[in-house]
Amino acid sequence: MAGNRRPTIKTVAARAGVGRTTVSRVVNGSDLVSADARSRVLAAIKELNYVPNSVARGLVTNRTNAVALVIPESESRLGSEPFFAALIRGVSGALAESRTQLQLMLVRDQAERDQLTESVAARRVDGVLLVSVHAEDRLPGMLEEMGLPTVLAGRRDAGEQLSYVNSDNASGAAAAVRHLLHSGRTRIATITGPQDMDVGRSRLAGWRTAHHEAGVPADELLVETGDFTEESGGRAMRSLLERAPDLDAVFAASDLMAVGALAELRRWKRQVPGDVAVVGFEDSVLARHTDPPLTTVRQPVEELGRTMARILTDITQHGAPRQQITLPTELVVRESS
Repeated sequence: MAGNRRPTIKTVAARAGVGRTTVSRVVNGSDLVSADARSRVLAAIKELNYVPNSVARGLVTNRTNAVALVIPESESRLGSEPFFAALIRGVSGALAESRTQLQLMLVRDQAERDQLTESVAARRVDGVLLVSVHAEDRLPGMLEEMGLPTVLAGRRDAGEQLSYVNSDNASGAAAAVRHLLHSGRTRIATITGPQDMDVGRSRLAGWRTAHHEAGVPADELLVETGDFTEESGGRAMRSLLERAPDLDAVFAASDLMAVGALAELRRWKRQVPGDVAVVGFEDSVLARHTDPPLTTVRQPVEELGRTMARILTDITQHGAPRQQITLPTELVVRESS
């Protein structure tokens, strides 16, 4: 080969005329490969003298002692949202206890997705921790097909089969709305998260549940969707005020969206909590420094990260079965409601 470069799984796939997933399956002894494809892959491996990285680096244990934390978000979002920083602290702390190396991988485009596929197929990591899971995301299914242990932060839906650690999003949201109803609020809007994410759907479901329990109709006119960013919270609050100027409370499905809502309410000269009460979700460091300090639902993000890492370590090092854990949430009342 040119420059005597070591062949990669991509090289083998190209020579055999198959996809990289097929090469990975052959290398790992999977039965999910046709006889013809297997024959072509084995011929290409022999011709190219290809040696999988997992063999080269793990002849004894067949492990790399490394796991990947995969976040399909931009650097700007990673740096601006407290959720990710707290999650990474939890993950890295737990992995340090087991002397496992953490590789942070941002997957923002197809090139980075291909890079992840190659790393997984070549077994450069023992497992994957996957964050920001959307319903149509192909990554969880791809990782499962390749037989790589995977733990999700959250889940794709209620029927999730992979290991995951989730916050009790629906109960937390319902507690927030009950608090607003009990304080005398009658027109409670919500700024939801993306509806292609279980976390967004669950927090909206909690808003509806609290209304139903109280015998108060849940007015769908008071629902606006954001994407967990401050900017989307401001846009959603503006839309809500334009079509429902009589609203007297808003439950935002993240603290950052609540911060955006507070800024928009100031522009509309609405007093918080006098005119409009505001509740967020997460209890990030931001919640204690807003004006006024933010009532919010506390979710244990660092514990979520630690639990994810421990589950993955149990699977990769001890062969433990899959686990699905839901962590409790807690309402923290401050001056915004």
